[in-house]
Amino acid sequence: MAAAAEALSRVPDVEIDGDGVFKYVLLRVRAADGPGKDVVRGHGWAEYHADIYAQTAQELAQQGLDCECLGGGRLSHRPQERKIHVYGYSVGFGRADHSVTTEKLKAKYPDYEVTWADEGY
Repeated sequence: MAAAAEALSRVPDVEIDGDGVFKYVLLRVRAADGPGKDVVRGHGWAEYHADIYAQTAQELAQQGLDCECLGGGRLSHRPQERKIHVYGYSVGFGRADHSVTTEKLKAKYPDYEVTWADEGY
């Protein structure tokens, strides 16, 4: 159990592309029968939200961790302006709780202006 908790603690809360507009998913990662935490993954290579989920789930499984998708949306990351905007939804997974995503992003990018809205796709 300690090994699973340690593996969970090594999972970054946020992994997103450095620039652009792209899809993201909010995932709950768990060690077997253990505590969980929510993480944000967003990448421009993904045609569908499910692509990000599938790749992340595979990576986590190799560490003995499970994940479930809590929803998705889009991120607009503008590093030159130090701004990230969270919005939209995933057709397959539904709308993520953008307020949770925003808090995770603020922790990772404390010098950014991070905003969110339920509007848009």
